[in-house]
Amino acid sequence: MFQSHELAFRTQYAELKERVRVAGPLLPGSAGTLVKRSATGRSYWYRAYQSAAGRQVEDLVCRDGDDETFERARSDIEFSRWVATQVRTLRKLEFQVADKAVGHVLVELHNAGLLQAGLCLVGTLGYMALLNELGVCAVTSRTQDIDLAAGQQLHLAAPRSLQEVMEKTRMGFHPVPAVAPDGASSSLKLPGAEGLRVDLLTHGNETGGLVAIPALAWHAQTVAHYDYLLEDAREAALLAGTHCVPVRVPAPERFMWHKFYSGLARTSFAEKAAKDIRQGAMLAVVLADQDEDLVVEAAAELPRSMRKVLGAQRKRFLSALDDAAPARGLLERAFEAA
Repeated sequence: MFQSHELAFRTQYAELKERVRVAGPLLPGSAGTLVKRSATGRSYWYRAYQSAAGRQVEDLVCRDGDDETFERARSDIEFSRWVATQVRTLRKLEFQVADKAVGHVLVELHNAGLLQAGLCLVGTLGYMALLNELGVCAVTSRTQDIDLAAGQQLHLAAPRSLQEVMEKTRMGFHPVPAVAPDGASSSLKLPGAEGLRVDLLTHGNETGGLVAIPALAWHAQTVAHYDYLLEDAREAALLAGTHCVPVRVPAPERFMWHKFYSGLARTSFAEKAAKDIRQGAMLAVVLADQDEDLVVEAAAELPRSMRKVLGAQRKRFLSALDDAAPARGLLERAFEAA
């Protein structure tokens, strides 16, 4: 079901992730180049690049002669070019790389401090990031959703409007109309049927409700047992377009159990339910090969109602592992022990 990346390639990914993690703000759009413009007898340096919206833009950097600021800008551009080269190489080596538009959005969220404040990447993009973290190559489906999960308390010094951050991309995001009486929305979307969508999610006793997230001046859709999913989130990175962006993702063993639960609990969208179970099965196979204890420990902490759904439909999610006997046996033992 998967192949492990060679150690040299995993080391290359790890170095890229670490260098980006400590780099601070990331350049939006393409790396670009520095150009000098003169007007009214003075000269200024600009960074010329392609924006997230696909337009050529120029941002003022400094006056000509401000050598310190100029060198810092030049270094930032060189670093951005280096990152782009590394991402292209890792794509050829079959690491998971999301679409360019996803990269543009995550760069803005990173620069606004929202990813560091506790927003967690879940859904298919979180799954792609976990495959890279686990060092395995596997087939994944493409997605037009960025699923962000938030606890209802984020570590922000001051509130940041999620909508205003998304507007900074200049890509044309607009709120998705909601059925709530007050018009509250948990999603923003680009125009068109295939337009990229950003969904904000949080824990709730039932799936499908709306909860205000004051720190983001926005609402989040509730998903059952997201508190379990996010309890042990950790640092990772997502490769997208030509960017590598630091993110937070759930622990793979909790992600696995929650994927099985989500697939079983869905009463509509059979395709999404099947995708959830496939992703859970893939992680089960990888974890059975790398660290069985994590699966057992995560099973022991399953909430009662979550365990009830998994137990009642155990044959359904275990059937996804009919061709992976070690993983199937591990899940059966872990579930019985829990």
